[in-house]
Amino acid sequence: MSEYLSKIKSPADVKLLSLAELERLAEEIRERLIQGVAKTGGHIGPNLGVVELTIAMHYVFDTPKDNFVFDVSHQSYVHKLLTGREDRFDTIRQPGGLNGFMLRTESDHDSFGAGHAGTALSAALGMAVARDMAGGDEHVIALAGDAAFTNGISFEALNNVAAQTKRLIIVLNDNEWSIDKNVGAIAEYFHKIATNPTYVNLHDRAVGLIGKFGGRAATHIARKAEEAAKGVIGRGMIFEEFGLNYYGPVDGHNLPLLIETFKFLKSQNKPVVLHALTQKGRGFQPAIEKQKKFHGLGPYDPETGETKPTGQKTYSEIFAESLTKLANTNDKVVAITAAMPNGTALDLFRPHHPKRYFDVGIAEEHAVLFAAGMATKGFRPFCAIYSTFLQRAFDQVVHDVALQRLPVVFCMDRGGLSGDDGPTHHGLFDISYLRGVPNLIHMDPKDEDELQDMMFTALEYDGPSAIRYPRGTGPGVPLKLQPAAIQIGKAEVLKDGRDLSGHVEVAIFALGNMVAEGEKLAKALESEGHTVALINGRFAKPIDAACVGAFARKAGVLVTMEDHVLAGGYGSAVLESLNEQSIEVPVVRVGWPDEFIEHGKPDELRARYGVTAGAALERVRPLLPKPVSA
Repeated sequence: MSEYLSKIKSPADVKLLSLAELERLAEEIRERLIQGVAKTGGHIGPNLGVVELTIAMHYVFDTPKDNFVFDVSHQSYVHKLLTGREDRFDTIRQPGGLNGFMLRTESDHDSFGAGHAGTALSAALGMAVARDMAGGDEHVIALAGDAAFTNGISFEALNNVAAQTKRLIIVLNDNEWSIDKNVGAIAEYFHKIATNPTYVNLHDRAVGLIGKFGGRAATHIARKAEEAAKGVIGRGMIFEEFGLNYYGPVDGHNLPLLIETFKFLKSQNKPVVLHALTQKGRGFQPAIEKQKKFHGLGPYDPETGETKPTGQKTYSEIFAESLTKLANTNDKVVAITAAMPNGTALDLFRPHHPKRYFDVGIAEEHAVLFAAGMATKGFRPFCAIYSTFLQRAFDQVVHDVALQRLPVVFCMDRGGLSGDDGPTHHGLFDISYLRGVPNLIHMDPKDEDELQDMMFTALEYDGPSAIRYPRGTGPGVPLKLQPAAIQIGKAEVLKDGRDLSGHVEVAIFALGNMVAEGEKLAKALESEGHTVALINGRFAKPIDAACVGAFARKAGVLVTMEDHVLAGGYGSAVLESLNEQSIEVPVVRVGWPDEFIEHGKPDELRARYGVTAGAALERVRPLLPKPVSA
């Protein structure tokens, strides 16, 4: 039983503790995080790194009146523990439990929801300007990691802060990591600040003054020392050039210092940046030693940090290995990721072709445009970006790639349901948002071998293409030694099912990982005496209109199945094709409804929303004649 954490029912309780008690609270929170996330899985590393920062923020400020805006918000677990949700923490990322990110509907203390990087500064600025217009006096604090500053949106916000508000606090949580090690000039710039010996020496002396004397006078002296130090590393900090007053870097784990600093910043009538140096995974050695793994993971042993071996290769790993093979035989193949080498498994590609691997940071728009530029010079870029993150680069896909018919391949990991990460990470919209784009083909493999075939097909295609594949493992189909090209827009008939007259009672058109559900549905219908055809759609665009027409004209019922929203998805494409061919046939569409799907276990969510063979069977039965043998 924790001595202090169990007594925290709201942030008001944090303010009642002494500094010594706050230090003890930090230890208890770390232990709660390590033990709790070991059972549920989650983003343990980022949260261990912001324990003191979050405690200090709640000690000085007053939520929900004051607004905390967390960039990405996967580092909000400590915030949840301090805002009345400790008794539900074991439900985080579980069905019906706490969300793994900030969620406005979950608590009044969650002022802004997020799941993608780079959004905090713009949202916080919007809140601050709205406060100013309404005559409010609340504080707005944005907490953003250093990786968020590789995202263009952050700089778009910085460009406007000083001109649009006089009171905003930005906390730069600098731990040198996103999921992988941060890359690029911004990361190097922050590193230069943090490690310059003259700057650090002057800053440490300033910190000593605060510790010795305390109060605003000492903080003023510290500010002067920092101003002198800035001249050592350049003529003005980048934030100062944007019109923000910069403070730091400070030790992001020094609670007394953080509290005094926040008290000072609270009194400032100007936009400010506090640069805090933190250690991702602090307090849990496995998380420190294996930063990438412990950014976000499933359940683990809280003592050793060990996780259960997966055994079977994931779709991401199959993708990386297949791309490596393609690059072995084609020196124009390049791989591009937006700060997700581990998530997309391109860290498996990198050792084989390091000069043809590019990590551009959290900058999806740039990744797509960068790929477009390479494609104009004869290279064949494979852009590995999660389906949910490619949404951010829609304009670049349309305007810069598809319009120019450039051969960029979008490999969309996490296509379909993403499970525990919830609505910000489900890849349920990519067919809809890409299907209307001219020149672009869109594929969805039923298994691992078909994925490598589709990658080979995309390499041979002279225009842009997209391949969506799900999170986790597939059916475990072995790969051919050499991939084979698939005819563009050609579906695969897995089971014909038509009788001598060409009639079939049910024709099932399934796409991607829903082919497995289609097989279950076919078996169930056959066991009840019905004739069934099963078709692997393969292409969301162009669909195989000839195949659709051939079966629809002879079928009693047509079923479409997809791991995607129904609005504008594969089933919609089939309906459009039927309309164009003037074919009338009952159609049962299986897919996700027109709403944001919560977090949870995929099988449970599919059962709840009827995205299963069993649910499809119940909908198909009333449309069929009873078998003669019944």
